[in-house]
Amino acid sequence: MIKRRTFDIDFPSEEPVPAGTEREARRGPMAAAISENAEALRERQQAEAAIRAENDRLAHELVRLKKLGLVTDLIPLDKIRATKLTRDRAPDRDPELDELKESIRGVGLSNPIRVEAAADGNFELIQGFRRLAAYRELFEETGEERFAAIPAGMVAQGETLESLYRRMVDENLVRRDISFAEMAILARSYLQDPETSAFSIDQAIATLFQSAGRQKRVYIRNFATLLDRIGMHLLHPHSIPRALGLDVLKRVEREPGAATMLGRLLMAQPERSDTDELAVLRDFAAGAGKVTPPRPARGPGNPGAKTTLRVARGEDVARCTATHGRVELRMERDFSAVDRHRLEQAIEAFLASLDDN
Repeated sequence: MIKRRTFDIDFPSEEPVPAGTEREARRGPMAAAISENAEALRERQQAEAAIRAENDRLAHELVRLKKLGLVTDLIPLDKIRATKLTRDRAPDRDPELDELKESIRGVGLSNPIRVEAAADGNFELIQGFRRLAAYRELFEETGEERFAAIPAGMVAQGETLESLYRRMVDENLVRRDISFAEMAILARSYLQDPETSAFSIDQAIATLFQSAGRQKRVYIRNFATLLDRIGMHLLHPHSIPRALGLDVLKRVEREPGAATMLGRLLMAQPERSDTDELAVLRDFAAGAGKVTPPRPARGPGNPGAKTTLRVARGEDVARCTATHGRVELRMERDFSAVDRHRLEQAIEAFLASLDDN
C-alpha cells in the first residue's frame, strides 16, 4: 500500500519552470504561491528603487532651480526681514516708489524678490528692497489680500555672505539711479561687518563690485575717501553727482584745513535740503570760503604714543583712547540712537574745546 502525502511542496528552483510542461503540472499550490510572492517582491523592490532614483533626481533639480532663483512662492510680508545684509539703497523713501506701486496695481509684480529661508521659519531679503517696500505700502494703504504676500524666488541655503552681497549689488548695478555714495557706503559697511573677510576698503570694493569696470571702482573708492573726510557733516550724500564729489575731494586733499572749513559751512544750515547741500558743495568746489591753516602741533609729537583714560558720569564710565590722528570713546550707551545733529554739535564742541586750549 502506498502512503499518500497530504502536501506536496516543490520549492521554486533558480531556473524558471516553462508553462504547460510536466514539471509545471507537478507543482503544488503552495509552491505556486511562493513563486508568485517572490515575483511580486522583486517587482516591488524594482518599483521602490525607481521611485528613490526619481526622488533623488527631483531633489537635485530643486536645488539647481533654487540656486538660479527660479523656485518662487507667495510669502507673507510679515515673514520677511531685511537684517542680514546692509542695504545699498538710501534709507530715505524712494521718490519713484509711487510709479512702482502703480505698475504693481496694474500688471502685478513681473520680477519676484529673492529671499533666503531662515532657521526660525522667516525669510531674509536678498534682492528687491524697493519691491518689498512697495508691497508693504500697498497693503497698508488698501488692506487687500493680494498685497499681503509677495512673489519671491528662493535662494538655496548655504551660500556665502560674499555671494549674497554680490547678488544684491549686481542687480542694482544695472540701475541708473544708484549713486556712488550709496555704493561707497555699502563698501564701508561690508568692511565693518565682522562676518566678512574684507580687511581693507579696496578689498571690499573689489569683492562687491567685480562686475563693474575698473574706472567705476576707482570712483567708488574716491567717494569712500570723501565720506571718510566729510561724511559726518553730510545729510544727503546720495544726491552728490560723481563729478561734484570728485571736485570736492580734490580741494579737501589739496588744501589742509579745507575739510574742517567745509564742515562748518554745512553745519551753518542744520535744516538744509539736498538742494541746499549741493549748493554749498558746488561753491566749495569752485573755491569759495577761506581756509584757515591748521594750528601747528604743540611739541615734537610722537605718532606712536597712546593716551588712555576713564571718565565717570554717574554710574557710567567712559573709556577713552587717544593716538596720533585717532580718538576712541567706549561706554555702555547706544550712540546710534542719538540725534545726528546733536552728535555733530557735540563733536564740534569737543574739537573747538581742544583748539581753544
